[in-house]
Amino acid sequence: MKKLISVTLAALMVGASSFALAHVDGAHAKKTGPVKKEQKEWGIAGEAKAVTRTITLSMTDSMRFTPDKIEVKQGEIVRFVIKNSGKLMHELVIGTKKELDEHAALMVKFPTMEHEEPYMAHVAPGKSGEIIWSFNKAGDFDFACLIAGHYQAGMVGKIKVVASAK
Repeated sequence: MKKLISVTLAALMVGASSFALAHVDGAHAKKTGPVKKEQKEWGIAGEAKAVTRTITLSMTDSMRFTPDKIEVKQGEIVRFVIKNSGKLMHELVIGTKKELDEHAALMVKFPTMEHEEPYMAHVAPGKSGEIIWSFNKAGDFDFACLIAGHYQAGMVGKIKVVASAK
């Protein structure tokens, strides 16, 4: 309990209050219940029935995503199918460079930190995960694996959301 309180306070002090924290040793928890819909700079959680496009990404132990550059149109609701072909746990987290930098720093300090947000997918070795995301804001955004050391090794990618014609 002391560890959870210490980690929570540290995360809040670093400005990461947007991340849900839970600490346990072992595999990341499965998503349960309704998806939390919170508007972010890079969009909002989407609904499966409204998906307009599917993009498959692979993650490897060479600390790379394929593809590592994605372009979508503003208004698209994308189903990301994330395949971990490595032997290590990997994750995909969508955000801004600033948010990812802050979160990555926390993951180095607290490597067993778990989080449950609709713009994150934790994928065990040999498994697949999924994110459904509505890109309702144009701009240049990022994605990364924030497991300690992976981000620092260059496990990152870019998402360009092209403004819709008005």
